[in-house]
Amino acid sequence: MIRPATVADADAIGEVHVRSWQAAYEGLIPADFLARLSASSRAAAWARRIGDGGPVLVVEEEGVVVGFAAFGPSQLYALYLLPEFWGRGLGRALHDRVVAEMSGDSAILWVLATNERAKAFYVRQGWVDDDARQTETIDDGRVTLEEMRYRRPLP
Repeated sequence: MIRPATVADADAIGEVHVRSWQAAYEGLIPADFLARLSASSRAAAWARRIGDGGPVLVVEEEGVVVGFAAFGPSQLYALYLLPEFWGRGLGRALHDRVVAEMSGDSAILWVLATNERAKAFYVRQGWVDDDARQTETIDDGRVTLEEMRYRRPLP
């Protein structure tokens, strides 16, 4: 089941966010940074975003939140699932729902340049690398991330 997130989902979203980062970015981002990620601090940030009306959807299986997506009218900001739910079609279903709720002619998203799994997923969903690149620093400037922008037409 895919539904709009509520503030009550923030703890589960924080847990999904941290666990998915730790699995997806293992070997791509320093292990000490990934080990320090805090589900409770992520949950607080997600509670604020949801409370402020930022669009966030969750996907549930048997009543448990196993993934989420955050987006705006023409940008996908985040799409994460618990690692044990990867490859089961839930990410694609969540993605398709997000795309259906977006507006405009096209949408963008940014992907870690070294995240081959995510890049392949988005290409399968019709996203195309548009050659835009950006560098983001996190962890008080100790970690630098190279990101690629993908674009796709909206229905």
